[in-house]
Amino acid sequence: MNDDVILKERHGNVIVLSMNSNPHNIMGPRLLTPLVAAMREAVEQGGRAIVLRSNLRNFCAGADVTLFDALIEEATTGKAAPAMELGVLDLLQAFEALPIPIVASVRGACLGGGLELALASDYVVAAASAKLGSVESALGLHPLMGGIQRQVQRIGLARAKEMSMLGRRYDAETLERWGLINLVVPDDRLDTVALGVATELANGPTVAHAATKKIAAIAANEGVEAADLAMAELQKPIWASKDVKAGLASFLAQGPGLTKFEGC
Repeated sequence: MNDDVILKERHGNVIVLSMNSNPHNIMGPRLLTPLVAAMREAVEQGGRAIVLRSNLRNFCAGADVTLFDALIEEATTGKAAPAMELGVLDLLQAFEALPIPIVASVRGACLGGGLELALASDYVVAAASAKLGSVESALGLHPLMGGIQRQVQRIGLARAKEMSMLGRRYDAETLERWGLINLVVPDDRLDTVALGVATELANGPTVAHAATKKIAAIAANEGVEAADLAMAELQKPIWASKDVKAGLASFLAQGPGLTKFEGC
C-alpha cells in the first residue's frame, strides 16, 4: 500500500487528492498539513478544480482525540497548549481562500471533523451508503471546526442544534433533502460523478468562480449588504479576464453554452 498521506492524480484540469492516512483518515497535523499543501500546490500547477476524496474505506472518521489532552490541561491549569502547525482558522481559511472549487467526494463514515472538512468544501457529493454526522457530543464536546455555524447557514437553527446536540449519524439522502450536502449517488457511481462535477467546474470560467467563492463567503459571514458593497471590486478581475471576452464572443456567434474557457 502507498505510504503517502495524500495521493495525487491529474485528470485534465482537475486535481484529485485522496486522503490516505490509515486507518480512517483521523484528522490531525499528519493529515491536514500535507492536505493544505497539496491544495495550494494544485493551484500552482494550474489545476482548476479539486476533488477531495478518500483512498480508504471511510472519508474521515473524525479528529485525533489525543490532541485534546493539551487543551484540557490549558483549561484546567492555565498552562498554554503548544501551538498547532495548522490551526482551525488556518484550515478553514485555506479552504475558503483557495481560488478554485473543491468537490468533496464522501464515502463510508464522515463524522465529526470529517463532516466539517466536507462542509468547508464548495460542493459535496456522497455515496448512498455514507453515514455523516456531528458526533462530538458523545465525547462531551461539540463541533470544533466550524461545523455548527456552517450547519446553521445551510439547514437552519433547529436542524443544526439537532445535529450537534443529539450526535446522531445520518444517511446521506436525509442530509441531501435537508440541503446540507449537494448530491447523493449510488456507491459505484461516486468517483465518476464527483470527477464529472469537478470537470464541469474546471472547464468553466475559473476567474469568475474565484470571485463567486469570495462573494459567497462574504454573504455567509458578513451578510448580503456587505457582499453587495464588495461585489463591484471583486468582479473587476472577471472583466479583465480572457474568459469573459471569449464567453461573450461565443454567445453572440453561437448562443450559450459553447465557450471553451481557458481559465484566465
